[in-house]
Amino acid sequence: MIQLVRTNSEDKMFQKLVNLLDAELAKRDGDDHEFYHQFNAISNIKHAIVIYKDNEAVGCGAIKHFDSESMEVKRMYTLPVSRGHGIASQILMELEAWSKELGYTSCVLETGKKQPEAIHLYKKNGYHITRNYGQYEGIENSVCFRKEL
Repeated sequence: MIQLVRTNSEDKMFQKLVNLLDAELAKRDGDDHEFYHQFNAISNIKHAIVIYKDNEAVGCGAIKHFDSESMEVKRMYTLPVSRGHGIASQILMELEAWSKELGYTSCVLETGKKQPEAIHLYKKNGYHITRNYGQYEGIENSVCFRKEL
């Protein structure tokens, strides 16, 4: 049984999954990890999702205010043993629905070129590559996306 739980950054399961995400990204990003890590603090995230499969937390994601029209998708992660089963797409759809409920009309996000699975996920779910924004402008390893809701 799959259960999506809306929560925030104080949720212990969300924190645990984000720690696993950070460990994986540190390996993938290597020397670039510290640059990206500075933009991924989870304190004060008001809108997070934890997805449970058979009462086990297997994935997470979050959104935060980006601008008057957009929420930024952050901290997407699925346990390696649960990948390939649509978990990340379910989290993403719930984050998009939540964004719409909050009155936003689009979502933006950034991922790295060293994360081809993430790039595939976002393209598969209707996100389009856009010009790198904010702190990611001019960063060669960053790929930014946008989706109109």
